[in-house]
Amino acid sequence: QVQLVESGGGLVQTGGSLRLSCAASGRTFSSFAMGWFRQAPGKEREFVGTISRSGDSTLYAESVKGRFTISRDNAKNTVTLQMKSLKPEDTAVYYCAAKRSLVGSSVYRVGYEYWGQGTQVTVSS
Repeated sequence: QVQLVESGGGLVQTGGSLRLSCAASGRTFSSFAMGWFRQAPGKEREFVGTISRSGDSTLYAESVKGRFTISRDNAKNTVTLQMKSLKPEDTAVYYCAAKRSLVGSSVYRVGYEYWGQGTQVTVSS
């Protein structure tokens, strides 16, 4: 079992920055690739980015590439989403997710088994 808790959401103006954090339970955190997803009202949950279990590799959605950065600290069981140059279209509930991975450097867009409760990010114009 893996439990995930997001924090750091809030209200920012266009062009601003936010840092979201995800705290994970368990000693096997380093066995999981970690992903970030977001969901706006009336829309499907969409992939934002992911980081491999080792931290060697990252993958981002085209819409956030160059603006968002994912990092992890396996010793602290945390993963971070640093968001810069925020746009109104980034407004959504952001979710942290975990996927078991047998390959340290692999990243994934799908197949995540565990999900946090989400944290709201609102970008005003």
